[in-house]
Amino acid sequence: MASKVAKLVITGHKWTMMYAPSEISVEIGQKVQRRRLAMNLTQVDAAARAGVSYRTWRRLEAEGKASIDDLVRAAVALRCEQDLFALFPEPVASSMDALLEQNRMTERTAPKRRRRAASRATS
Repeated sequence: MASKVAKLVITGHKWTMMYAPSEISVEIGQKVQRRRLAMNLTQVDAAARAGVSYRTWRRLEAEGKASIDDLVRAAVALRCEQDLFALFPEPVASSMDALLEQNRMTERTAPKRRRRAASRATS
């Protein structure tokens, strides 16, 4: 990350590396900038592709500050939107009971598919 400062926190039996939100934001902004430069785009061109103002794009790269919508637009403009789907993965089940419970919860929250009634055309 930008300042390479990290906190080690004990969570249960695991060590977890944690960064300050501002460090993460700045790093994302730098990644956006590197991706844009690799694609040979100016900030003006990238902002136009994303449908955001030049000022918004500049702030995203310099400070890592943007709304979620603007970040998604930037990802689409830089052709890396598929990586956004990897954010917030399902937690790993700690036991078979926990796995079964996760499956039950998924089934409850999954949208139900409705069957279409066969259309009866009368001629």
